[in-house]
Amino acid sequence: MFNHFDEQGQAIMVDVSGKTCTLRTATAQARVLLKPATLAAILEGSVAKGDVLGVARLAGIAAAKKTPDLIPLSHPLAIHHAAIEFRHDPATGELRIEATVRAFERTGVEMEAMTAASVAALTVYDMCKGSDKSIAIAEVVLMFKEGGKSGTYRRGES
Repeated sequence: MFNHFDEQGQAIMVDVSGKTCTLRTATAQARVLLKPATLAAILEGSVAKGDVLGVARLAGIAAAKKTPDLIPLSHPLAIHHAAIEFRHDPATGELRIEATVRAFERTGVEMEAMTAASVAALTVYDMCKGSDKSIAIAEVVLMFKEGGKSGTYRRGES
């Protein structure tokens, strides 16, 4: 059942005021596909626009906090933790961005984690597009969530 609609079918913000606050955690991943030389330049710190991973980390954390400004029916949350981690494969040029968000709240933080991963990936693209127009953001997926009524989810588990 969709609970983002009223009896007339109009979009509404879900009322979470009756829910209990619990610790909510979510991790999302974005995959960025670059030329191996572009990834090497990022890792060496030789990209003309500066510290790509440092700026992407800050952009992702800021994006997590701005999620209710971007996703219309998203609840403003008091985020207690937001982190961006990077993993890379120099041979293929793949950069994986993992965003983890945590809050003691009445609703989940999945959208905050996915927004953080997305904006961090877009920042990598923006900072490197001058030297590599072929960059692709391959996917943004929820990897893990826990807390709340629906319990724990791990990508790849049934």
